[in-house]
Amino acid sequence: MTIANLLLVDDETAFVDAMARRLKKRDFEVFTAHSGMDALDVLSQNGEKIEVVILDVKMPGMDGIETLAEIKRKYPLIEVVMLTGHATVSSAIDGMKQGAFDYLMKPCDMAVLVDKVNEAAAKKRQQEEKIIEARMKAITTRRA
Repeated sequence: MTIANLLLVDDETAFVDAMARRLKKRDFEVFTAHSGMDALDVLSQNGEKIEVVILDVKMPGMDGIETLAEIKRKYPLIEVVMLTGHATVSSAIDGMKQGAFDYLMKPCDMAVLVDKVNEAAAKKRQQEEKIIEARMKAITTRRA
């Protein structure tokens, strides 16, 4: 059984391939993209499945912060873990202001990344459950 469905976004193809293999071995379903625009395309086709995005900050074209803002605008419940080898305090603050779940430095320990993804997926599932409960309550209140 899949632990969580995630999208891994980084412009470094070798990094994406290696991380995807490592995450799949840990029972994650992994979608991949190599740019911000690719990530948005993958989400447009699989957004209902994806729970967590692991997103590189420094990418050519649409960078990670811009991509994060667009993901949160279109898919507000999807959690995003920012991952970068070029962290600055200002980029971390920007990411958190835009709604990132957390911010990790490359290379990061796989156990730490897996824990963050699990926490982020759990948060998304809790939010979805609350929405369902609120809808159910609204329906049952109308009938009463």
